[in-house]
Amino acid sequence: MEAKATQALLNELVETLKDGQKGYADAMTDVEDANLKDTFKKYAAQRAGYITEIEDQMFSLDLHPKTDEGSSVTGTVHRAWIDLKSALTSKDNHAVLAECERGEDYAKKAYQTALKAEDLPSALKSVIEKQYQGVQAAHDAIKALRDSSK
Repeated sequence: MEAKATQALLNELVETLKDGQKGYADAMTDVEDANLKDTFKKYAAQRAGYITEIEDQMFSLDLHPKTDEGSSVTGTVHRAWIDLKSALTSKDNHAVLAECERGEDYAKKAYQTALKAEDLPSALKSVIEKQYQGVQAAHDAIKALRDSSK
């Protein structure tokens, strides 16, 4: 895979992670349930760690993360977390969790796409695989919380 394509792919993952981090940070601030606060805090921190790991990989490959905040965000991912705002205003935990799960669906897709990429350097591929396991686990945990919140 050529450098430009790898860079685009990784920037896409970083944007997805930033969106998730912000979504969880917003949810953590606005939700009243203490257990959910802790859960959202954990996933916001997880995403922050993942961003650092990917950016470290990019630097080691001499690829540069995007710095122009905002303009590069993929519309769909961004929209995945937009409805979270209205769910939070409603104070409905089920609705909040449903929106978080939707955000996780986008994150899973982004990682699945990244893992299909040809010829990724092995160190990078193993970071992406490890993160994908974490994203998958987060998705499943959020989905279980959502299902039990009915």
